[in-house]
Amino acid sequence: MTDDEPRHQRVKRRLLPAEGSRLARLIDRVQPREEDFRGPAHHEKVTARLGVWLGVAFLLCFATGLLSHAIQKPPGWFVWPAAPVNLYRVTQGVHVISGIAAIPLLLAKLWSVYPKLFSRPLIRSLPHALERLSILVLSGAAFFELATGLFNVAQNYLWGFYFPAAHYAVAWLAAGSILLHVAVKLPVIRRALGRLTEDEPDRRGLSRRAFLRTTYLATGVAVVATAGATVPLLREVSPLSWRSDRGPAGLPVNRTAGAARVTELAMSPDWRLEIVHGTRTTALSLAELEALPQTTAELPIACVEGWSQSASWTGVPVVDLLRLAGAGPDHEVRFTSLEQKGAYRTSTLPTTHTRGTLLALRLNGERLALDHGFPCRVIAPSRPGVLQTKWVHRLEVL
Repeated sequence: MTDDEPRHQRVKRRLLPAEGSRLARLIDRVQPREEDFRGPAHHEKVTARLGVWLGVAFLLCFATGLLSHAIQKPPGWFVWPAAPVNLYRVTQGVHVISGIAAIPLLLAKLWSVYPKLFSRPLIRSLPHALERLSILVLSGAAFFELATGLFNVAQNYLWGFYFPAAHYAVAWLAAGSILLHVAVKLPVIRRALGRLTEDEPDRRGLSRRAFLRTTYLATGVAVVATAGATVPLLREVSPLSWRSDRGPAGLPVNRTAGAARVTELAMSPDWRLEIVHGTRTTALSLAELEALPQTTAELPIACVEGWSQSASWTGVPVVDLLRLAGAGPDHEVRFTSLEQKGAYRTSTLPTTHTRGTLLALRLNGERLALDHGFPCRVIAPSRPGVLQTKWVHRLEVL
């Protein structure tokens, strides 16, 4: 050792085993390197194809998620149509199903690229640094979106943050990191999407084609096993479907009257529906509502968790209630529930939906069950279930 030897080199020499020593050779043998991973599943052609399908799943999930967010919190320029009545049912079903499909695709993609974690040097250039940063952000955002989305589907909230806001914000983060990653890797992607030639199987017997087929099969199984929640034709073959026809009148229930703490108020003989138009307030009892002309319509309940189911609803058209209050049909309407708290205690019905919406009193020929919103609830075409306000006691013309 010399006095002019830099201090950091002296520290490194003391901490690390001498080059060529038995310990150094053992570390070199144990520490994985990128070149140690030569299996077909790690080939760039496999990675690129998985990336394309994962990108399709993410794009569908992102676009339909933006739609759902805009419907619930509409900006001034946004208009969501009331027809066809199953439109939101389709878009939100696609949102959840594409998210579920992305899970096995993401796991296979990460398995394909994880040897890159052991490449040295860690940073080779500015594009390489951007690539690594995009992968880090993309992986974290994707895992957050898919994991929290899956728990939301099961209505199992293990966190303290407000899910819709966090899910929406991280979705933009994921989208930005995907665009950055694709821009950096575009030359590699173009080269890798050429003809997929067959190769020798690795030690587990999987070729590139076999690995891809296994991934696609796992994705298909995941979709079919869960899609029955929103696709009626698959309901009998979807063992992991998270909603069924169990519930009052054969319709599932997300939030019960007990959980909303409205049982006493909803069952009170003093309940009245208040219809407010300017300074005028009209109060109707349940018997008076039932005496009004009734309309029956086949409309779906489509929840943000992805499940949906059609049912026969009977009630008073909202436009009739507006006329009763002296208002025209082309008004926005705010509904208020008997619930005292909650982000969805009130909902605003846009003018595009006023004509097709019912204040429902009966479900599938039976008087509304308490958990379905007795004494009356909103049922509108092509709207999220969280906006189909239950236990309504006030209708305000805006």
